[in-house]
Amino acid sequence: MNAPTTSPTPTAPGGLPLIGHGLRLARDPLPFITSLRDHGPVVRIRIGPTPAYVVTDPALTRKVLVTDAAHYVKGGRIIDALRVFFGDGLATIADGDAHLRNRRLMQPMFNKAHIADRGDAMIEQVTATVGAWPEAQPRAVYEDMNEVTLAAFLVALFGADLPGHLAGEFTALMPEIMKGTIRQTILPPWATRLPLPANRAHARRVARLRALIDQAVDHRTSRPAPADAGAAAAEAGCPQAAAAREQRTGLFDTLLTAEEPLSRQQLQDEAITLLTGAIETTGTTLAWTLYEITRHPRVERRLREELATACADRPLTYDDLDHLPYARRVLQEAIRTYGPAWLVTRTATRDLDLGGHLVPEGADVVWSPYLHQHDPDVFADPDAFDPDRWTPENVSATRGSFLAFGDGRRKCIGENFAWAELQIILATILRTWPTFRLTSRAPRPQAVVTVKPDRMTMEFHRQASPARHASDAPARTATARDPGTRPSPSAG
Repeated sequence: MNAPTTSPTPTAPGGLPLIGHGLRLARDPLPFITSLRDHGPVVRIRIGPTPAYVVTDPALTRKVLVTDAAHYVKGGRIIDALRVFFGDGLATIADGDAHLRNRRLMQPMFNKAHIADRGDAMIEQVTATVGAWPEAQPRAVYEDMNEVTLAAFLVALFGADLPGHLAGEFTALMPEIMKGTIRQTILPPWATRLPLPANRAHARRVARLRALIDQAVDHRTSRPAPADAGAAAAEAGCPQAAAAREQRTGLFDTLLTAEEPLSRQQLQDEAITLLTGAIETTGTTLAWTLYEITRHPRVERRLREELATACADRPLTYDDLDHLPYARRVLQEAIRTYGPAWLVTRTATRDLDLGGHLVPEGADVVWSPYLHQHDPDVFADPDAFDPDRWTPENVSATRGSFLAFGDGRRKCIGENFAWAELQIILATILRTWPTFRLTSRAPRPQAVVTVKPDRMTMEFHRQASPARHASDAPARTATARDPGTRPSPSAG
């Protein structure tokens, strides 16, 4: 077959012998990736000796993810490295029948009714976790957000009756596993196979994580039947009893009771994918959201007023989330501003014409949610934090450029759950702590798996602080260089 007729693809400036643009990606990844927009809709870079094709035009990105998705499959060097940890979970499994089967099997786990059934149990867990923080002591916010996110997700995934020792070990193990996984994606493949102490430690932790998932699955499958005939009859006349039983179960029960259940290995792979996604993306978003709230008194005031209107003096319930539209806009603006994913890869299955540029078979095709979400042609003053971008009258102009959850058949399956969890945790923190303030210097964004803060500490107080002067002007978001780089697998 003849190759498509195409124009030469521009190469980004600044490449070096042997390492290509690796130094730019290591030293200032976010400024570098956004600068590529100036060089055309498709730009060639080199990661070491390997060329990659970065798509900077949102219309062409849609072509990669949606229109011609069959020719741009989930893959690339980073995905291959992550597959060692994730296995064939939904984020890393190759396109094809297995992916479609698993996605269809898991889709019911994330419909709104399933999430709602577990919403109040999640609120109870988040309230207990957030309320246990000591007052007026500097806390590592990023780590706290990961912990509370994981605690809520474990309740949703495995049920409210997951034994405490299992939940505790998950919480202790996951941060170290994430560090090891990032390290594995940075190293060349041959280095990850050496019998180095760090490699052996990571392998032991992953093996332990899989054993913990097995124990959680065994706990679910060894429980008595949900209700005997007498209990079922009682529940039939008592919706509250039925709802309580639903909250004791978890999203994972959908897989365990499916007509075509997954193997134990597949269950482990999917649980690891879900747990990792729950920590990295949601925890990162919440940390940045709290930071932006400390910088914007007007935003904080509107959030607290909205909560007071929705809940008054009673505890938060899951049904309240529909009455918190401003909170959702604040969270969406944090997602837009900081990613959280900044670089995702696909692999071309054959020679392809992408916007008049030849992408050769087997090449890595790179797209960046961060780049698109900082496009000044779509988002006026993109470095400013402005939740009112997402009002109903404004949001239509951004369609096609907000890609934090991906698009097409590999779009993140957990988007509905992510929004619910984000709103629950943000609302609970605001309800529990009338005042919180930044105690560290302003954090610098690090492009690792997500765009995370390098360092962020805050103090939380139970007494409201005196009202601060609130400017109506959206503040610009600080940017900084950072040495860490690794893209996100973008579950789906």
